[in-house]
Amino acid sequence: MAMNNEKTRIAIFDTTLRDGEQSPGASLEPEQKIIIARQLEKLGIDVIEAGFPVSSPGEFAAVRQISRELQGVEIVGFARAVRGDIDAAVQATQDAARRRLHLFISSSDIHLNHQLRKSREQVIGIAREMVAYGKQFVDEIEFSAMDSTRSGMEFVIELVEAAIGAGATIINLPDTLGYALPEEYGELFRTVRREARGGDRVRYSAHCHNDLGMAVANSIAAIRAGATQVEVTVNGIGERAGNAALEELVMAIETRKEALRAETGIDTAEIYNSSRLVSRMMNFPVAYNKPVVGRNAFQHESGIHQDGLLKNRSTYEIMDPEAMGIPRSMIILGKHSGRHAIKHRAAAYGISLNEKQMEEVYEKFKAEADERKIVTDDQLLRMIGEAADEYEDPYTLTDVQVLSGTQRSRIASVTIRDREAGTEKMYSGMGAGPIEAVIHCVQQAIPVAAEFEDLELHSLSTGEDARGEAVVTIVHRKERYRGTAVHNDIILAAAQAYIGACNQAVRSGSIRRAESAGENAG
Repeated sequence: MAMNNEKTRIAIFDTTLRDGEQSPGASLEPEQKIIIARQLEKLGIDVIEAGFPVSSPGEFAAVRQISRELQGVEIVGFARAVRGDIDAAVQATQDAARRRLHLFISSSDIHLNHQLRKSREQVIGIAREMVAYGKQFVDEIEFSAMDSTRSGMEFVIELVEAAIGAGATIINLPDTLGYALPEEYGELFRTVRREARGGDRVRYSAHCHNDLGMAVANSIAAIRAGATQVEVTVNGIGERAGNAALEELVMAIETRKEALRAETGIDTAEIYNSSRLVSRMMNFPVAYNKPVVGRNAFQHESGIHQDGLLKNRSTYEIMDPEAMGIPRSMIILGKHSGRHAIKHRAAAYGISLNEKQMEEVYEKFKAEADERKIVTDDQLLRMIGEAADEYEDPYTLTDVQVLSGTQRSRIASVTIRDREAGTEKMYSGMGAGPIEAVIHCVQQAIPVAAEFEDLELHSLSTGEDARGEAVVTIVHRKERYRGTAVHNDIILAAAQAYIGACNQAVRSGSIRRAESAGENAG
């Protein structure tokens, strides 16, 4: 590792498009892979493992197009230690400005005996032969001893020596089953680097799975032990419990870089955009409590936390969410929130409350929070309006009707009141699903150039009277607005949340009223 104030540059190897896509239900179309790859390049990824070229024609074509288009990043072709795999990987990446061949073979006795059915001597022979074969075509060869953390140290060293001798330039020691403890994983790297012949002239990479929740901790242990590359996925997606999460590892290094003496080339401002893109395209929701990019990661409900945070952000935050592109909707208003947080949220909308109004709002707020757990901005503003006797939403949904059927498109009609125009009009629309049909109606009533970016639906209870929460995010002029609604009817909740997001944009002044007139009634 580097000494004094010098920091080791850690290369970030992203395998979202290969290992990440192996998550159950997370497969991508070739076109989607290319869109994600472009965002990964924008994020500042050093190395992209774009797929497993031999696995299908579509996979081969996607890796080939990514190789041709993304000339500013190193592209990896993934292959088993088999000639056909190597040929496909070499062909798919031949147009890359910089490319690498990534070969793997199992090293643990469990895998050798029950999967490969090969002896250790045979595996060493295959590794030596296939690395040498690949070296004819590609200078940069990464060799992975799969399941290395459950293999005997002596055999791992012997296998690594064979790969280095045949031309491997990067040695990856993957914790394939997420089995290792950090001290064990670090010792594996230290021992191989020290004892393998030629081990001091190659680079080392860590590839950790998260079965025991230690993928990032193990990756950091590898960095401390001399690894200069870490293999990650966006949102930590991957087989079983997933891989080391890119956003967690990068922000751990960024936040503790002085202690780790390490740094990356990642543009942290693109972390949130990357997370949302992968989540949407892979239909893979991000857990509320997911570090760095989860919905609750920078939201504080406790009154003590909120009060401290509003006085000085560093009291309860070690990272700046805005530096990662995360909207600053940091404080959830819930039953533990205090007057300070309510006053601050009102001030964000240009509203000042006197003491009497504050007490009236606070009493209503506590009653609502006890019943619904959280209070949305729309609900709070409604309470403030009632206390001040002057508030009304710019747009109000007064009625929704949806006609569904198995053999037809869904048809919806909505009635929306426009406060400024003083009108109440009905709009109709169609869609493949009922929510899409309702959204098309609302877009006629509020025809702003706002992108309907995201919809989250969550069940808040069980049973026949279960209530659902809808969270809608829209984008207008590069600003995000989020509306939330809770209702027994999830279609109605989605419509209310969408209008709530639009109302926030209107109140922010970013939407000109001339754009918001409702001339297009259907």
